[in-house]
Amino acid sequence: MRNDEIEEMRAIRLFDGVSPANAEMMLRASFLQRFPAHVELAREGDPADFLHVVIDGQIEMYCPYRDRETTISIVGPGHGFIVAAVISDRVYLKSARTLVPSRVLLIPAEMVRRVFAEDAAFARTLALDLALAYRSVVRELKNQKLRSSLERLANWLLSHDLETGQSGRFTLPFDKKVLAARLGMAPEVLSRSISALIPYGVAVSGPVVEIRDREALLGLAQPSKTIDGPLA
Repeated sequence: MRNDEIEEMRAIRLFDGVSPANAEMMLRASFLQRFPAHVELAREGDPADFLHVVIDGQIEMYCPYRDRETTISIVGPGHGFIVAAVISDRVYLKSARTLVPSRVLLIPAEMVRRVFAEDAAFARTLALDLALAYRSVVRELKNQKLRSSLERLANWLLSHDLETGQSGRFTLPFDKKVLAARLGMAPEVLSRSISALIPYGVAVSGPVVEIRDREALLGLAQPSKTIDGPLA
């Protein structure tokens, strides 16, 4: 990486409190790359060669199985992905691809494990990432097992509206096929669920969503702090 890129990367959360020597060593060995949309960055079953950190863009974590495929999560700027495979020196359990043009920092896995064993601040940052990832999995498991497809969609719409300023109007951040997979439903089920939300004041035109009756939608969704976080 160029010196100006190294200085930029030093400011990301991953390196908070990390000794300057260790941060320099990792960054000198790393790659900062730009990728167009729909590029595969990691493949399920492959060895974990790099820790990926999203600097700009969106990354879809997904899993294929026979003739099916599902979206596990969407990762945005500031977050690393498949950290557990890197730390444990195991194969990837998920695949990853860009949803939009993205800039990604790739840190060699061997270097990550070395500094993880030597630098307490770096180890704490990665341990926190792993803990948050675990909690996210538990929340998602509860969401999938305890809610209907309509309830999952209602809660996602409320959550995304909150993330984008709670104006009651936003544009979907990815296409409806990805949203359906993210919510654990077939595209046709998502279409029916969108139609079923009309009586609750939700209007969808292409990628634009309007929440015209928040109270009605909240009544259907019944968000929970232990599933949806601050939304409830």
